[in-house]
Amino acid sequence: MRTGRLALLLLALAAVALSLLNASWLAPTPPGRLTVLAHRGTAQMPAEGAPADCPARRVRPIVHTYIENTIFSMQGAIAYGAGGFLLDVRPSADGHAMIFRDERLDCRTDGSGRVAERGLDYLKRLDVGHGYSADGGATFPLRGRGVGAMPTAAEVIRALPRRRLVFALHEPGAADAIVRAFRETGTAIGEDHGFAGPPEALARLRALTQGGWLVEPAASEACLDGYRRTGWLGIVPERCRGVTLILPRRGGWTLWGWPYRFLDRMAGAGARFLVLGDGPAGSLVGLDRPEQLGEVPRDYRGMLLIEDMHDVGRALSR
Repeated sequence: MRTGRLALLLLALAAVALSLLNASWLAPTPPGRLTVLAHRGTAQMPAEGAPADCPARRVRPIVHTYIENTIFSMQGAIAYGAGGFLLDVRPSADGHAMIFRDERLDCRTDGSGRVAERGLDYLKRLDVGHGYSADGGATFPLRGRGVGAMPTAAEVIRALPRRRLVFALHEPGAADAIVRAFRETGTAIGEDHGFAGPPEALARLRALTQGGWLVEPAASEACLDGYRRTGWLGIVPERCRGVTLILPRRGGWTLWGWPYRFLDRMAGAGARFLVLGDGPAGSLVGLDRPEQLGEVPRDYRGMLLIEDMHDVGRALSR
């Protein structure tokens, strides 16, 4: 009987020690600060049921005149509290890094064909607000407002020198184009510069430069999987060092010490943090509803990707 009681006592003591070791409320205040990343600046949001091949044809009621991925829309996002941006990069036919979402021009602009088939002069003449409609194509309120507004990455780097810039490279050729853009501006790729994209695009980037940091869902998940196995002892796997962690707003109970003990441990390993909205696995989609802000840890310090800066960004800054 005494042996059984001793075993129960030891088990209880172990449980208490484990709880204290991973107690979030005992963790120090997370280091750093919140950085709001505006996805494509301030955008027109697709409405429910928008066609997948051209979501610009059915957006929500147009209550502002910002057009995504333009410098004007980025300046608007800064006014709503953005400290950085996640922007799409497409290479032009003559090797410039163009800031534009789609592979093709036909949906959002008055142009045609693939971005990669068109030179800078052609792309700079387009109206990037041409294709937006809130009524299925009956009216196009933004036509004429985006003429000449498709920026190059070099223009963005010059216009936003003190902002965190994360570039989504959709293809290997975008890596060559973005490195060229940094060279054109005389800007070193540093701690304020991140890169996302498929493995082949990031591999090409790393063949060209070791500057900046990467957003790799596979590397993030490998780190978190390892931590789920060892984190109860406070052990951070070596594979977590320097990784950009894509973190859940919900379900953080699977991570030992979530949120603040976990964040403190990972910060000690040099990890970066990125909290997303709801999207397909492996995709980078920001928060698109103000109520989602309540699911983010109150003292979270890291990057927070916001899809709808007009509504969610303004709610966050209030």
